[in-house]
Amino acid sequence: MTKTIDVEIYGQRYAVNGEADESYVRQIADIVDKQMKQVAAGMRSATPAKLAVLAAFNLAHELLESERRFRQGEADADRRVASLMESIDQQMPSILSR
Repeated sequence: MTKTIDVEIYGQRYAVNGEADESYVRQIADIVDKQMKQVAAGMRSATPAKLAVLAAFNLAHELLESERRFRQGEADADRRVASLMESIDQQMPSILSR
C-alpha cells in the first residue's frame, strides 16, 4: 500500500511516496540530512543542490566501500572454508583407519 511520509532534509520538507516502513524512510532522510550538513560544514558557501550532489557522491562512495569490504569478507570466508575442508580431507584417512 503506497503512503506519503513527510520528512525534512536540510531544512526542506519532502513528501516521500512509497511502501516502505515510515521509520525506515525517516532513517534514510536522517542519513541524507546529516550528510548534507556534514558537507556544508566543510564549505564556505554552496547551494542546496550542490550540497545534495556532494552528499550523494559521499554516500555512493560509502556504499561502494561497504560492498568492497563485504566481497573481501566473503572471499576471506571462502578461503578459510576451503582450508578447513582440505584439512578435514587430509585427516579423514587416518580417522577412518582406526
